[in-house]
Amino acid sequence: MIVMGIESSCDETGVGIVRWHEDGTCELLADEVASSVDQHARYGGVVPEVASRAHLEAIVPTMRRALAQAGIAKPDALAVTIGPGLAGALLVGAAAAKAYAAAWNVPFYALNHLGGHVAVDTLEHGPMPPCVALLVSGGHTHLLHVRDLAQPIEELGTTVDDAAGEAFDKVARLLGLGFPGGPALDAAARDGDPKAIAFPRGMTGPRDARHDFSFSGLKTAVARYVESRERAGEPVPIPDVAASFQEAVADVLTMKAVRAATDVGVDTLVLGGGATANSRIRSLAQERCDAAGLTLRIPKPRLCTDNGVMIAALGAHVIAGGARPSPLTVATDPGLSVTVSQSRVDGD
Repeated sequence: MIVMGIESSCDETGVGIVRWHEDGTCELLADEVASSVDQHARYGGVVPEVASRAHLEAIVPTMRRALAQAGIAKPDALAVTIGPGLAGALLVGAAAAKAYAAAWNVPFYALNHLGGHVAVDTLEHGPMPPCVALLVSGGHTHLLHVRDLAQPIEELGTTVDDAAGEAFDKVARLLGLGFPGGPALDAAARDGDPKAIAFPRGMTGPRDARHDFSFSGLKTAVARYVESRERAGEPVPIPDVAASFQEAVADVLTMKAVRAATDVGVDTLVLGGGATANSRIRSLAQERCDAAGLTLRIPKPRLCTDNGVMIAALGAHVIAGGARPSPLTVATDPGLSVTVSQSRVDGD
């Protein structure tokens, strides 16, 4: 079975193709992504209208490249992200997917973007056991309990304010490092001391929710530190600020992720989402998983960011799990909850 996935929830137009094998493994056949990140850099963040226009321009060429790379004329089934994400961006991908599914007369599956970030790991590490997944990106920070990729996912915790990736972007802009902020901060932090500045660790007190996050206070603390240096006429030690901020984020994310895995009794932690390409999040997660006796699974950085392969992989799993196709009338949902079934089979 060959499954195509289309992803357009933010600023990447992704088309991926996988082959599902009877032993439960996925083989990558094509991975094509067109990013509009350069168009958003001047604004310091993703502009929804710009992203939607970029998807319109990129979807057909990206589709053609993916088909050529896979060496096929059409897939056996087609899956697409219908949420969560930017309203206009989602509409472009969903409309294209419905059109192609109708033209090719292949089954259509409307899927949850967040589940794709978990499923994509199977392309590197094989079938997934029950696990806790930490998803970290510009728009999402979630701790999820995944029993089976073909079944609904349980949310254990999420951010109560800013997503971790959003905090990275805002701090990078504050330090004049540009957009996107994650890679720039990671690079700057290599020359800094992570212990130089004692930035706060949000929601880590004994009365705080065990699996929820908060990064607004950390972002504010960085801003106040920078402002105090500037008022005093002192230079801002950008590498130290970057390293100390990055350490604070990685510390909270990995501590709560390992705690969640222990709490629900699984022995595997999976990381996904663009922000998990951060070197310190990866290294600290490995250290803490080793200490706790957990297996850590992290896809390569290209698969952590938004792409069509993750939707294709999720589609393959839900199809193999017996999900019925979605109706072509199914609507996109920018606020789609991760607890909603991964396949919108009835348009509900």
